[in-house]
Amino acid sequence: MEPVFAVLTGIFLVVAIYMLLSKSIIRMLLGVAVLGNAVNLLIFTSGRIMREVPPVIGAGLDVPAGPTANPLPQALILTAIVISFSFFAFLLVLAWRAYSELKVDNTDMMRVAEPDDAALPPLGY
Repeated sequence: MEPVFAVLTGIFLVVAIYMLLSKSIIRMLLGVAVLGNAVNLLIFTSGRIMREVPPVIGAGLDVPAGPTANPLPQALILTAIVISFSFFAFLLVLAWRAYSELKVDNTDMMRVAEPDDAALPPLGY
């Protein structure tokens, strides 16, 4: 099962990088969300996925009797989900504000700090 999740994580990372390289703000925003999910899936896969044995130490034992799933990555993922959702919400509001001010979604068209008639900056010194 873990190789399937590893391949799925790789697909998520490729899709996220492709979307982040886009010029559209909405695609970039979705790329950030997919990248967060890919990282969460990577952490989840690194903690070994096992449903047979819960991560509970029995009475009279110092360590679990057999191989168990690591609960720490699962706890980290719960925290990461909350943080990535709040980051996504912040970026969504930022993108909405930029779109409402500039009336454009393309990052090449958002260059309001550079006047159209200004000379290009020097390419070397």
